[in-house]
Amino acid sequence: MARLVRHDRNEPYSLKKDEIDRDRVFLCACGLSQNKPFCDGSHKRTRDEEQDALYIYSGEQAERVRIRSMY
Repeated sequence: MARLVRHDRNEPYSLKKDEIDRDRVFLCACGLSQNKPFCDGSHKRTRDEEQDALYIYSGEQAERVRIRSMY
């Protein structure tokens, strides 16, 4: 599965030592977290995504996108 996520930031996130007060830190890999670069559990919404499908997320809504074959 893949997803299109709108990102409004055009610079990297910086993690400072004093911001990490745990032994374990979870960074967002799904692109949906509202607390980037940290995971906020938003990835749970992607559990029903089908493999090899593309999804567009807008707010809480997910829409599967049909991709036309080029062959």
